[in-house]
Amino acid sequence: MRQSWVVMKKELSGYLNSAVAYIFFTLFLVVLSFLFFRVYFLVGVVSMNEFFNMIPWIFLLFIPSVTMKSWAEERKSGTMEVLFTMPVRDRDLVLGKFLAGFFFVSIAIALTFIIPFLVSITGNLDMGPVVTSYLGVFLLAAAYIAIGNLVSSFTANQVTAFLVTVVVMFVLMIIGTEPVYSIFPSAIADIVRNFSLSYHFQSIQRGVVDSRDIVYYFSIIFLFLFYNVRSIESRNW
Repeated sequence: MRQSWVVMKKELSGYLNSAVAYIFFTLFLVVLSFLFFRVYFLVGVVSMNEFFNMIPWIFLLFIPSVTMKSWAEERKSGTMEVLFTMPVRDRDLVLGKFLAGFFFVSIAIALTFIIPFLVSITGNLDMGPVVTSYLGVFLLAAAYIAIGNLVSSFTANQVTAFLVTVVVMFVLMIIGTEPVYSIFPSAIADIVRNFSLSYHFQSIQRGVVDSRDIVYYFSIIFLFLFYNVRSIESRNW
């Protein structure tokens, strides 16, 4: 675990020492705030529901831009082989890169904490659903990052990693929407819906933290990290 933290610190410093990171933070906060408050003042209801409805779709573009270089840049620059000569296990490399991406995105999420504060000034905001929804946001972000890192491990092209990650995340989102899962027979529709990232996020967003939703997200994270390790180990095959 100590080696994972070493890798995480190295990767995170690489993110934060770049001007691109601060452009990312600014764009994320400005775009999300603009889209939310544009609707908020039109509707005139003191609620954060629309804000949390937007986040999964905003993540579709912002998180792949973070994860696309996770492994692809290592492959393209040739530093991957150097990385593998270090006395660090593959799983520590994978976990370290995942944690770096998660902490980086968590900073961006934390910057949005000012939005519920501003909303609460305009009226009586129920903070219970806001807190549980933010829990869902962090879990969703972690799942997206695990997916993006796995995709990045398959290619040396960052654009390809970005596009494929967007597609995979989009599919895992829309299968939880009624127009998609309703085309299946009822028994299969329930299974398809339960595989969706959006379905479990919406469940948490209602203000009730169900252990099934937590288990689902941790399972997705574990599964994609597991295959990320297997993808990295494939260099020995």
